[in-house]
Amino acid sequence: MTHTDEIIYRVLGSDEWAEALSAGQYAGAPHDIADGFIHFSTQDTLAATLALHYAGRDHLKLLHVPLAPIAAKIKWEPARGGTLFPHLYDVLAVEHVTRVDDIRIDEDGVHILPEDLR
Repeated sequence: MTHTDEIIYRVLGSDEWAEALSAGQYAGAPHDIADGFIHFSTQDTLAATLALHYAGRDHLKLLHVPLAPIAAKIKWEPARGGTLFPHLYDVLAVEHVTRVDDIRIDEDGVHILPEDLR
């Protein structure tokens, strides 16, 4: 199975993204650094990732990253129930991010994904 035409997604806080822009790269959150890779999601796993790991957090950013330029450093590894997730075994250069969306929460605390990802 080839994933090279896909976009993968990373959720992070607005402050984390500001730091990444300043540094020119994103090295990951503390849990990424501890795991040795940066966790990404696919479009199919994004809502569950938000619900599980970012519950109640507002003012998040959603990074869109084309897989092709970083594919050599991505490993697809099983997580939740055997679902394969893309893990980046490197820092993420900000130039690989092609789109950034704001993610807010609704009155019920549910994250609102961009229209084209719902």
